[in-house]
Amino acid sequence: DHDWAGAITLLEAQVAANNGMANVHNMLGYSYRKAGNFDKAFEHYAVALRVNPEHRGAHEYVGQTYLAVGYMEMVRKHLDALDRICFFGCEEYDDLKQAIAAYRPK
Repeated sequence: DHDWAGAITLLEAQVAANNGMANVHNMLGYSYRKAGNFDKAFEHYAVALRVNPEHRGAHEYVGQTYLAVGYMEMVRKHLDALDRICFFGCEEYDDLKQAIAAYRPK
């Protein structure tokens, strides 16, 4: 429901209960990104990728976050990672590639 503050509160509680879950950190990064807090988003995507370096969602979402701040080198790094991970293709790769194609610097 786009209640990013509420999602952050719930997900932070999950992190406190079990710090090693890549999916929770990925969704927390997503919620922070949607709330406009890119620094915290990057922090949680980094944890997700440290726990699971092949986490497709984290690669896509951190790529989207780098795109939002205009850091194209890192966007392409994560697109390349998805290309390796998704040998036969995947939605995360397609979504990030489409976002790159639609990107217009501000």
